[in-house]
Amino acid sequence: MAAQQNQHPIVHFVGSIPLPDADSVFRTLPAAVGNNLTRLPDGETGIRKSWIRFLQDVLAQHPAIEVAKDVPPFKFTQWDGVVVREIARLRVKPGAVVTTDGFRTGYADMAIESWGKFAQLQKSGAIPAKVKFQVSLPTPIAPTYNNMLPSDRPKVLPALVAHFNGEVAKIASIVPHDKLAIQWDVCQEVLAWENYYEPGPVDFRTEAIDVLTKIGDNVPADVELGYHLCYGSPADEHMVLPKDSGLMVEMVNAVAASVKRPIEFFHLPVIKARTDDAYYAPLANLKLGKGTELYLGLVHRDDDAGNAARLAAARRHARIDGIGTECGMARGDPAKFPGLLAAHKHTAEIPV
Repeated sequence: MAAQQNQHPIVHFVGSIPLPDADSVFRTLPAAVGNNLTRLPDGETGIRKSWIRFLQDVLAQHPAIEVAKDVPPFKFTQWDGVVVREIARLRVKPGAVVTTDGFRTGYADMAIESWGKFAQLQKSGAIPAKVKFQVSLPTPIAPTYNNMLPSDRPKVLPALVAHFNGEVAKIASIVPHDKLAIQWDVCQEVLAWENYYEPGPVDFRTEAIDVLTKIGDNVPADVELGYHLCYGSPADEHMVLPKDSGLMVEMVNAVAASVKRPIEFFHLPVIKARTDDAYYAPLANLKLGKGTELYLGLVHRDDDAGNAARLAAARRHARIDGIGTECGMARGDPAKFPGLLAAHKHTAEIPV
C-alpha cells in the first residue's frame, strides 16, 4: 500500500475503557483527544469489562449445550506460560440442535442503551458532531473456540453467526446509519492461525474467513465497518507474541478480498518492545480496498519515546491513518489511564 502519511492520524479506541459507565466514557474521551476522534465506543463497562468471559454462561444456558464434566478444562495460557484462567469445556447434548433463539448475549440491548446517552451528549455538544457511535463486538468464533469442545464447533457456529447478525440488525434498526460504526473484534481467529487452539473438523483459516466474511457482509453498506485484530490481553499481556505483523497481514488481505461491501478500517496491535523494521515490514504487503484505513495499536503507557519510535518505524512501510492501544484498556491499571489517554494525543500529534 502507499506510504503517503496523514499529517495527524486519528485516535482509535478499540473498545473497553477503565471508567465506571458509558456516560463517563462519552465525556472523558472527546475532552482528551478532541479533533483526533472519529468514532467513540461506550467503554464496554459492566459485564463486558472482561470481554467475553460472561459468554461462558450464555452458551452453557442454551438448552442444547451442557458442561463436558468428563473433559479437562481449557487452560488459557499467555505467552510467558502463566495460566490466566481455566475454562470449563462445553459440548452439544447428544441429539440436540443448537438454535439461534437459545442465545441471550444482550449486545444489542446494551448498545441501544448506550446510544441513547451518546445521542443526548452529542446534541448537547459534549461529543463533537462528526463523531460516530462505535459498537465493538466479539465475533461468533470467539466464545466457540474458547469454550466449546473442538469437535462441536461446527454444531454451534451457524447459530451464533445468525445470532450476532441479528444483534447487528437490531442495533442498526435504532441507531441512524450515518452515526453508526460496527467493529468486529478478531482475537481467537488470530490465535488459532498461530496454532494456539486444538484443531477441529474445519481448517482454522477456512473457518475464520468464512465467518468474518458473513458477519462483515451482514453490516448494512451505509454503516461503517471495521475489524480489530488482537492477540488477547486478559491479564494485560498477549497470549502469543507474534514474530512480526505478517500473519495479521495475511488475515487482513483475505478478509479484504472476501468481504463484498466496503471496509472502513483495520486495527492491528504492536508489541511494546518492537521498534525494529522487521516487525513492520510485512505491512508493505497489505492489499486494502480503496478508502480502507489502517490503524496501529502502538501506544503504550509511560513510553512517549517508544510510541514515537514505533510510529516512525511503521511509517517506513505503510500509510498509518490512525493510532491506539493494542487492545481495550479496561484491564490495565486505572490509575495510569489518564497518562495513557494523554499519550494518545501526544502520539497523534507527532509530525510526519
